[in-house]
Amino acid sequence: MSAGCWAAGEKDGHGLEFVMTAHVRDQRFIELMAMLAAYHCAGHRLGLEHSMPIGAPWVPGSACDHVLISLPYLHGPDLEHCPVAGGHARILWALPVTTAETGFRRRHGHEASERLFDEAEINPLDPFRASAA
Repeated sequence: MSAGCWAAGEKDGHGLEFVMTAHVRDQRFIELMAMLAAYHCAGHRLGLEHSMPIGAPWVPGSACDHVLISLPYLHGPDLEHCPVAGGHARILWALPVTTAETGFRRRHGHEASERLFDEAEINPLDPFRASAA
């Protein structure tokens, strides 16, 4: 999970933090969260339904080379809203996705991509999962 995004980018007491769920502990995931937070805080405001390329596979050999900013479905709705001193942090999920899935979302919309993931029964923790698109 990112730490400090809220403070660096909050507006009127509201800001974002990001969470990523992975299959194992790995330094790569810490680096990805730092990259995501730096991108967001440098003025490229990310939000729900945004995506961004991560410049390399999620892990070596993975087809997932983007992240999609989504609701934290794996963790339940209680994680999404977090009161903090002076405001509120919204916690969003950085879901690893493929280039094809990102293209599908751009063409058909976020809701259609969420349905695609559900229909394909993707395992979001599997870095070697097949692309749903």
